[in-house]
Formats: sequence, structure tokens, C-alpha cells
Amino acid sequence: MPSTRLPSVVRQHLAAFRALLVLTVLTGIAYPLLITGVAQLPGLKDRANGSLVKNAAGQVVGSSEIGQLFTDDKGNPIPKYFQSRPSAAGDGYDPTSTSASNLGPESIVDAFDDPATKDTDESKQSLLTQVCARSKAIGDTEGVDGRRPFCTAAGVGAVLSVFRTEGTTGPITRVVSINEECPATPFMATYQGVKVECAEYGKDYSAGITVPIKGPGRGTGNPVPPDAVTASGSGLDPDISPAYAYLQVNRVAKARGLDPATLHRLVHDRIDGRALGFMGEPTVNVLNLNRALDATSR
Repeated sequence: MPSTRLPSVVRQHLAAFRALLVLTVLTGIAYPLLITGVAQLPGLKDRANGSLVKNAAGQVVGSSEIGQLFTDDKGNPIPKYFQSRPSAAGDGYDPTSTSASNLGPESIVDAFDDPATKDTDESKQSLLTQVCARSKAIGDTEGVDGRRPFCTAAGVGAVLSVFRTEGTTGPITRVVSINEECPATPFMATYQGVKVECAEYGKDYSAGITVPIKGPGRGTGNPVPPDAVTASGSGLDPDISPAYAYLQVNRVAKARGLDPATLHRLVHDRIDGRALGFMGEPTVNVLNLNRALDATSR
């Protein structure tokens, strides 16, 4: 009796199904279990599990590889702790929303909130205004001069829209401070003899020439370092520069009633050098610094 062969189409599907089962077992079960087992070996386990940091009671208080906020329930910095750098990940250091602001050097014009939509905030700060506002806030908090170039005294980007009779040439006919919404008083009264106006929501100022004004802000020598006013690319950077850590010493010492010299040594002892001795810059892990601070204050 002749053997019955399955149609070629059925044989092909069965072969594909067997290959799917084999690859599922190998790549979906065996390989992940192998890698998980290797990751739990001594010396690798801590990093594989997220570099978790525990307190004396064994409770997880964070990760040495992911930054966190040291703020109160209103988002205000807690004075007795060293602060992390800004974060664009979600509401700040959200591992599920790791991201950057994607704003570049040309982001210097703000968007105002629509007064007709009171329940929704549609305003959007430019990178320049974000840096200005953060530097001013840190300067006020730490008791230093946080003014930066191209920033107004109120902490927004000092940018004008200059209108001329011939587009980019000819006499100036109108000047608008485009980041200061009316009824604000512009940061400068006149520009080349023309009165400076505040900006009105919904008005189009694109026909003017955008002119950043350097203003009175400090350039080199500004005590507020760049990492204090800019977010990292991931939004999860757990480290700050030694300069930013030292800037916070006096405020933290005052809040805890400690000698600033003690905290200065605490920061110095927790500076991590450049990777391999030459890559990157020295850093200070904020969580580890604050844990050491709590231990010192006991």
C-alpha cells in the first residue's frame, strides 16, 4: 500500500512550527536563564540587580546608577540635603521616561500660555530661559550671584525681536522683548534709541530679527556650574560635579548645624576620579554623599 505524503504546504508549515518551537526554547528560555545565572555570580550580582543601595535597616533607598530628587512634596529642595542636577525624565529621574529635553543652543524663544485655556498650561520655556531660571534659583538658594549672560534679572532669556524698515536693514522701527509677556516691564527700556515693548500672547514677531542681549550676567567665573543648570542626556545621571557639591556646602551645613569644613572634607573624600584616569570629569554621587551626610549627622 503506497505511503501517504502530506502536501508540501503542510510540510513547510510543520517545519516552520518546529523551528519556531526550537528557537523559542533556545532564545526565549534557555538563553535568558543562562544570562540571568551568569549575572548572579559574585562580582556581577550587584550591577545586574540595579546597583541598589540599602540603609542600615536593609531597606532599599535608591540606586547608585540612577539619580533621584531630594525635594519635598511641593518640589522644593530639602535644605539639609545636597541636590542633584536637573532631570528631563518624566517629573524628574523617572526610569520609565528616561529622556532629554532635546533643546539646543538655538532654543532661545519662549512660548506663552493661552489665557483662554485656564485648565491647561501650554507655556514652554526655551533652553535659554530654563538655564537662566535655574541659575537664578540656585544663586538665591546658595547665596551666590547666579546671574548668567543673556539672562534678565528675573531669570528669563534676554532676547529682543528687532523690526527694521527693510527687513534686516534700515532704521529700527520697533523692538519687543519676546520672552517677557505683558504687562511685564522689559529688562531694558530702549534699544538703540527705540523703546522696548513687552510681548503679547498670540502676536507674531517672526518678522523681526531675533537678537540675544548679553546683559549684566556674569560669564566666566560664574559660581553656578553648568551641570547645575542643564539636564543630562538620559535624565538619570546620579552624579554632580565637585564644583556643584562644594557650592552647596554652606547651605547644607547651616541647615544641619555642622561646621562647613566638615562637609567640605566629606565632599572631598567622595569625589570619583576620571574613568581609567583620563576619560570624563571627576564626579560626586549625590545619593552616596547624602547617605554619608546622614551618618555624619547622627
